[in-house]
Amino acid sequence: MESKLAPGFLVAAPSLLDPNFKRSVVLLVDHRPEGSLGLVINRVAQISLSDVLTPLGLQALSAPAVEGRVMVGGPVAPDTGWLIFEQAGPAPDGEEVVRVSERLAVSASREVLERLIARGGDERMQLLLGYSGWGPGQLDAEIAQGSWIPVDFDESIVFDIPAAERWTRALGLLGIDPARLTLQPPSEN
Repeated sequence: MESKLAPGFLVAAPSLLDPNFKRSVVLLVDHRPEGSLGLVINRVAQISLSDVLTPLGLQALSAPAVEGRVMVGGPVAPDTGWLIFEQAGPAPDGEEVVRVSERLAVSASREVLERLIARGGDERMQLLLGYSGWGPGQLDAEIAQGSWIPVDFDESIVFDIPAAERWTRALGLLGIDPARLTLQPPSEN
């Protein structure tokens, strides 16, 4: 029986020390034999939303309700923007949107960004730079090695929990207390 990883979270195991993913929580958007796509949701970038919008010519559309920090979605294509946002109902025709849940969607579309900003923050959103990607079989191998802990999707983690607390809260969904986890493998006797 194959388990369904997406949509869901990948929580970095304490032993995962890669600086791109240490203590990260990845919203896994797509997982299939051809590869996987996810967005880190707990790493704040050192840039504000207005710093991203101004060069795009969208500063006139920005609204205080959508101002905020930008997140680092992953190490792949850091010059691309991705949106995680709440969307009630279907996407307008022609918009490239991937549904993660009944209320949550993901897009890399400038049109979606413009629409969300023009609405003045009616829907919650988060802008991320870059994404996390895995080639065929790569993610399954990393999970088998113990680098990632799969966690069922809980949309409250995305918007209701501060970024700094998401790793601990996501592990808590499995009843895991990070303070009790060890970085060292058990010794062999």
